Amino acid sequence: MSKKILMVVTNHTKITDDHKTGLWLEEFAVPYNVFKEKSYDVKVTSVKGGEVPLDPNSLEDRSEWKEAEKELENTKQLTKKDAEGFDGIFLPGGHGTMFDFPDSETLQYVLQQFAEDGKVIGSVCHGPSGLVNVTYKDGTPLVKGKKVSAFTDSEEKEMQLDEHMPFMLETKLRKKGANFKNGDNWEDHSVKDGNLVTGQNPQSSRSTAEKVVEALES
Repeated sequence: MSKKILMVVTNHTKITDDHKTGLWLEEFAVPYNVFKEKSYDVKVTSVKGGEVPLDPNSLEDRSEWKEAEKELENTKQLTKKDAEGFDGIFLPGGHGTMFDFPDSETLQYVLQQFAEDGKVIGSVCHGPSGLVNVTYKDGTPLVKGKKVSAFTDSEEKEMQLDEHMPFMLETKLRKKGANFKNGDNWEDHSVKDGNLVTGQNPQSSRSTAEKVVEALES
């Protein structure tokens, strides 16, 4: 039986009026290809459904990403029904996620169900913004006591986007009790803690996806 993976991406389009954002393409396309290479059944959804905005700075004309990009032209809207029938979930990043992932009641619900059922949860870069408000049914934060990585405060400051963010992701994860792990800025760094897999930045897209596969296959 082929494994089934749910991918959830952002629909948010801007940081400020003159600074467009969205999904960071590499963080979607590389994991998508990793999952497809394993012959996994991949369903691509977004918070609101429809066409997914791509961060202009992430655009690369790469033939191996074309199939993945096509999946973003008209995505299904994430629903609470998506909490059932999948072996794992993956949240790619992009600054857009900082604005719509944490407040999506549907995403919080789906992630809670995955956590309660002990399914694999993977995320990279700003994607872990979707984890910050997730709790188990007893109120314990999903990330509490777990090794977690994500886009660091240091990387955010280097991009000079810290003042435009609704919160600092590393700081927020630490406040929720995560055992935050990071490598050097812009270096590949990902961590697996049981069925929770997280990566630091775009450079970590492949290693994060490979650790998700490892979790799914074990």
